[in-house]
Amino acid sequence: MAVKILFAPRQPEVILDIARSLTPAAFELVVADPGTPEFYQAAATAEYYLGLARQMGGEFFRAAPNLRLVQLLSAGYDHVDVEAARKARVPVANNGGANAIAVAEHSVMLMLAVLKRLVRLHNDVVAGKWRVGNLAETRVYELAGKTLGIVGLGNIGKKVARRAAAFDMDVQYYDIARLTEDQEDALGVRFVLFAELLRTSDVVSLHVPLDDTTRGLLGARELAMLKPGAILINTCRGPVVDEDALLKALTAGQIAGAGLDVLVEEPPPPRHALFTLPNVTLTPHSAGPTWENWTARFRNGFDNIQRVAAGRRPRWVIPELL
Repeated sequence: MAVKILFAPRQPEVILDIARSLTPAAFELVVADPGTPEFYQAAATAEYYLGLARQMGGEFFRAAPNLRLVQLLSAGYDHVDVEAARKARVPVANNGGANAIAVAEHSVMLMLAVLKRLVRLHNDVVAGKWRVGNLAETRVYELAGKTLGIVGLGNIGKKVARRAAAFDMDVQYYDIARLTEDQEDALGVRFVLFAELLRTSDVVSLHVPLDDTTRGLLGARELAMLKPGAILINTCRGPVVDEDALLKALTAGQIAGAGLDVLVEEPPPPRHALFTLPNVTLTPHSAGPTWENWTARFRNGFDNIQRVAAGRRPRWVIPELL
């Protein structure tokens, strides 16, 4: 009998076709949406979960008593109840950096979009306004020569650093797990303390997981440390930034702008205050899922499932469960 992998939530057929094409021969992929009778029926006998986390708490783990691994397709795992997973003795692994290139590219795109005023200029052109306004007041800027401060130098942060170097940026970072000097030299980055990074960076890009230590990491006090001309890029999780404090900093001209792929509430409420600001560029938590990395995420996921099935330790287990 094939070993059952519960896949959730259901994705478009073209994506499921990729998953099915990569499913190892000894396994059966059962697709269901969370909360449905089909989901609970499959969970009762599934040994592996593959997919995205949707409020994965005690009820989920009780419904799947035979689980040997929760394998996420995402890098983030903030919807997983870590204590419930620990109590159930089920390891939880993220996607092993499969979306790191996508998020790194998106981060650089947001840097460029904010500094070049891309959205405003596009809207001007389609509205019939060609090079309107005072160029001294509607300034655009280059990345070259700017100092990029990366908060969190994991899989994504490292790839952002490499891409920033191609734009002739100076790259510094803060992370609780510091690289060795040789690693820093090879990557072309230098370590600075968190407050120092905030004070000295022209662009601050956030790449940390959401947990108790990073929730509200950038509040009013931290935002006040930024240069008046600095911009903030957030492609990790919305609650890492105090949104009210960010709104005040942007409207007061305390910082120059922000590029945000994530918000505290997703989707955001209509007429969100950030929508009205001309110095904010928003995308709908879309940095990660490029077409290319669906294959990479499934490949990593199935490889990890096969490792556990063969009696080996899984890779990419979230730090809280190591």
